[in-house]
Amino acid sequence: MRAAEPANAHDVTLARDTVIVSARVAAGATLASILRGHELSMDDVTRVIERTAAAFDPRKVRVNQPYTLEKSPAGELRKFEYEIDGDRFLRVSRTDEGALKADVLPIPKTREVERIEGTIDRHSSSLVAAVEAAGETIDLTLALADILGGEIDFSTELQPGDHFQVSVEKQFREDHTFAGYGAIGAVEFVNAGRRVRAVRFTPEGGRPGYYDERGVSMKRFFLASPLKFQPVVTSSFSPKRFHPILREYRAHLGVDYRAPAGAPVVAVADGTVVSAGMAGGSGRLVHLRHANGFESEYLHLSSITVRAGTHVRQGELIGRVGSSGLATGPHLDYRLKKSGSFINPVTAHRSMPPSDPVPPALMSAFAAERDRAFSSFATGATARGDDRQ
Repeated sequence: MRAAEPANAHDVTLARDTVIVSARVAAGATLASILRGHELSMDDVTRVIERTAAAFDPRKVRVNQPYTLEKSPAGELRKFEYEIDGDRFLRVSRTDEGALKADVLPIPKTREVERIEGTIDRHSSSLVAAVEAAGETIDLTLALADILGGEIDFSTELQPGDHFQVSVEKQFREDHTFAGYGAIGAVEFVNAGRRVRAVRFTPEGGRPGYYDERGVSMKRFFLASPLKFQPVVTSSFSPKRFHPILREYRAHLGVDYRAPAGAPVVAVADGTVVSAGMAGGSGRLVHLRHANGFESEYLHLSSITVRAGTHVRQGELIGRVGSSGLATGPHLDYRLKKSGSFINPVTAHRSMPPSDPVPPALMSAFAAERDRAFSSFATGATARGDDRQ
């Protein structure tokens, strides 16, 4: 039985012996059903699946991803290309000897470093709105919040007239369509007259990080919160709080954050997963152990993305907001322990020291990188690069 032809498919005859089909993966399709649907010979279908399995799991084609197929009128495959994600594509082609081979290759992109500016005003009263008004996407907003979230509360501290500049790498495909952001090189945010600056720097033999103008790390031992931006606290840490379901007074050992169902919850610091699963009235719970005697707990999740015994990094997704267990609606109950005792996460986070600064021996190199990065804010210069293979 012939498989249904994928949606949006169309045939273009370029020469008498070649037919090219460009389409997108239909719901429920597999690599085998796609190939059969375009009437390839069964021998070629079998060989493509065999060759592909060594480079890419043929069962993991995703709905709506684009692909292109070249074949002869008799059904012999000439070339097949499938876009795996925004950075890679699968290519199945024939060698000079006529055998089929499969490779996963990077998608060619050009890269440009651009300077972007935005202002908080009555039309754009949030960071999300200001970035959108500047012609950019939520991904840039989240990246800025990750860098500056320890210094600025983007939910409560923004003021009309606040202004930002950011130098960021943008990626484009061969047809000039936008393909995502690379690293932010430097950012300046003027908040209520206070200027906050951060620059990306990679210490010799270390990992890239963001530092202020003096070389002090923007990263704290703990993130400001386990949710993107600084969320709204709906129930504070308290030794005696009236429980909305149990209808009795009991200690509230964490803080409740208002957040929509499905919002990502991340690890506030590097650590090891002690437990991850259902925990009675706490619902789906993740418990992490960190350095220096700290532990963190994340309650009422709708889903969990980690398992006990694994190591997680600061900012890594561990679950999503929900209302499992004893909860009146979707929210995150976040708890923090120090040496076995629960402490107030809000006040504890504010007192967390920054990570290691730039080593004194590297300050000269850091200063040069800092000055170069911020000079573009004054000139508005645009640098270009290309990573074509």
